Order: sequence, then C-alpha cells, then structure tokens
Amino acid sequence: MPPRSKGAVLPAILIRVSQIWAENLSKRYPVALKEPGFVGTLQHFFRRRYRHVEAVRQVSFRIEPGEVVGFLGPNGAGKTTTLKLLSGLIHPSEGRVEVAGHEPFRREYTFLRKITLVMGNKQQLIWDLPAAESFRVNAAVYEIPEAEFRRRVGELSEMLGLTDKLHQPVRKLSLGERMKAELLAALLHHPQVLFLDEPTLGLDVNAQVAVREFLLEYNRRYRATILLTSHYMADITALCERVLVIHQGRLFYDGALSGLLERFAPYREVYLKLAVPMEQDRLERYGELRSLEGREARLLIQREQLVARVSQLLGELPLDDLEVREPALEEVIGKVFATGQA
Repeated sequence: MPPRSKGAVLPAILIRVSQIWAENLSKRYPVALKEPGFVGTLQHFFRRRYRHVEAVRQVSFRIEPGEVVGFLGPNGAGKTTTLKLLSGLIHPSEGRVEVAGHEPFRREYTFLRKITLVMGNKQQLIWDLPAAESFRVNAAVYEIPEAEFRRRVGELSEMLGLTDKLHQPVRKLSLGERMKAELLAALLHHPQVLFLDEPTLGLDVNAQVAVREFLLEYNRRYRATILLTSHYMADITALCERVLVIHQGRLFYDGALSGLLERFAPYREVYLKLAVPMEQDRLERYGELRSLEGREARLLIQREQLVARVSQLLGELPLDDLEVREPALEEVIGKVFATGQA
C-alpha cells in the first residue's frame, strides 16, 4: 500500500454496531370518518374521508448487543406498534430502522432467524397437541437438525422447569406452563434479538418470577438483546437497567432506570411508625402526607430537604421506627404518564 500523503483526508466510514437502531421512526394510520345516520352512511360509501392517527412519532434510539431494555408506556402509547415496526410486521411511514443488520420490513429469511416476537396475549402452540409437537413444527420451519433440536429442547425445558410437561396437551397446562412453552417455542432457533410484549401477562407471582429468571439466564448464556414491555414494574426492575418511556407516540425518556427515579421523583418516601396516634395536621408540617393509618404514616419529602426534615422528625415526634425509601416505581411512572412531559 502506498504511503498516505501528508494532509490527505480519509473517506468517512460509518460503522453501526448497534443491534437495534431506529431514527425518526414514525407510523401513521388512516382512519375513516363517518357521520351518523343514513345520509352519513351514503356519504361514507361514495366519498370516504379520512384522518390520520400517529401511533409512533419521530422515535429514535439505539440498543447495543446483549442489552435488556424496558419499554414503558400507558395503553395506546405506541409500544406494540413500535415492536411491530422493529420485527417487520408493519412498514414505517417515515424514518429508518435496522435490527441485527437488516431492514425488518423486508422480512428476509436470515433476519427472521435472528429475531423472535412473543406477545403475552397471543399463542402459537396447537391447543389439542402436546407442546413437543408444536416444537417440531418450529424446528421444521427453521430447518433445525434432529440432534440439535433434541439438544435445544432439552436445554431450554430444563432452564424453564418444563421437562415433565412437554408431552401433555397444551390445553391441560396451567397458564404459567403455557407461557413457558410459548417461550421455548419462540426461542428454539436461538434468536439474537427478543421482542417481548407483556410476557408475564396474567401469570401468578411464582410464574412471573420463573419467567424473569429464565430470561436473565438466557441473556447471560447467549448475550441476547431483549426489548421488553410490561405493566408489571417488578419485571422491569428485575430485568432492566435501562428503560425507554413512550407517551402519545413520542419517546421522551431514554436512560437508566435509576435516572428515571432521579428525574421524575425529586423526593423520598419516609415511613413512620408513631409511638402514639397523631393528628394529620401535625404531620403535614414535615412533608406531603400520603397516608395515615393508625400509628403508621407515609410522607413525601423533597430530596434537598430530606436530612433537615428527618432530623426534625426524630427530634420532635415520638417514634418507634423511621425508614427512608425510594418512591414506588409505579407511582413515578404514573406521574410521568399523567403529565406527559419530559
């Protein structure tokens, strides 16, 4: 190679290492407008008018290989639409998206082998057949050799605690067991990217814990990238260090889960166990009183005032116990959704 001359400028090379990459991603849906009554029906039939609903608006983010990211938002915020855009089920109206080095909406075979989409309210298993038979269908679709198929089923079923349930008809499995079997079927081809839409929906506490532990172990073993939506804040706190928050189709927070608390909850919760019952008015002098039941009270106190207020409480009130806590994540998220402000 000849030496580069002094002052020569090398051409810029853009290298994208992000596993998931979205830039100004938007999705609009046309919705037909119809006036009431017979005349409105005729007009709707012959001269239809539409308005456009923006389900996702100018959303941009990057997710690196191996990250587990929570995707939060109220119902109708655009979470599921975004997952469908990322998995290639629908085409974006505007913007660009890349997942595992592919444009999702092209639905290339190599791309489909790298991803999976699991929706807690949908199922792919055949109701009247044992789960193992549905797994064989997936193995045929993904062209998994028999020996490798057996190895993967054995490994995943052991991780999920599902080994003795594989040959029971799906309809005889509990809801938690069915969700585990759905996960096994969705991960049989060892995808690099997991899109999980409410994977613990409707499960009891024990089943939720089992699914979370499995996802953590799967992420550890295979360095899989996971984007997870859930209304159960325990899922998010157990699995995710980073969260995306979407509201009315717009992304207005992308960062650490701890940063979400710092940014949207500039206070601490102080739990008091009083030595004697006390009037509400007296406690309200120290902070925002959230609850008072018998001798137990909860106060919200601004972070910058916390040390001074706790000193006052300890010095001025008869207390059996005092505990400073982070506010519940559900409460913080509720405030975010209520204001809709970044």
